[in-house]
Amino acid sequence: MRLAELSTRSGVSTATIKYYLREGLVPPGRRVSATQAEYDEKHLQRLRLVRALIQVGRVPVASAREVLSALEDDSLDHSSRLGTAVWALPHGPEPVEDDPATVTARHTVDALLERIDWRYGQGYGPESPAYGMLVTAVATLARLGYPCGVDDLAPYARSAGQLAVADLDLVERYESPDEQLEAAVALTVLYEPVLLSLRRLAQAEEANRRYRQED
Repeated sequence: MRLAELSTRSGVSTATIKYYLREGLVPPGRRVSATQAEYDEKHLQRLRLVRALIQVGRVPVASAREVLSALEDDSLDHSSRLGTAVWALPHGPEPVEDDPATVTARHTVDALLERIDWRYGQGYGPESPAYGMLVTAVATLARLGYPCGVDDLAPYARSAGQLAVADLDLVERYESPDEQLEAAVALTVLYEPVLLSLRRLAQAEEANRRYRQED
């Protein structure tokens, strides 16, 4: 396909595609003349993945380039590729290491991971941006005096475990590894407001069930 068709099928403007080509995020097409090139389905899949990272996931171009390089590493298994793509997403503030609340929060998070037997998280947690974001959140809760012990966090962790099953079930609806990587990034980002909305609706339902006075 020519550049115009690639743009139409991908939903990415020709100017943006040219930018991605210059930045090495999308491989060059096959030259058919001095000024024209042809592209195939692999270019389309890569372009969709780049769009998911940059336009949906708000991943900086430099970080997206690193992710794409890692995804092409044949030494990585599919799980590692998925993790690399999702870890590149913005995750919020890093823990403040010289804050005593951070030290306590880190112990709490480690105890939580052990309680629910998340062995991957125990082994690689400190390297994960999500782990750092959780430590920061728990430290903030503790600093403000709100409940955030292991017993308080465990129900949320177990619910998250069930959500992860649903997440991967959605991702596996896509056949190729590249499509699954694209879906993992896009669905992680796009379903987060869905989860937030459903949580607030559920809170309203539960509050109504508990506290509504019958006429």
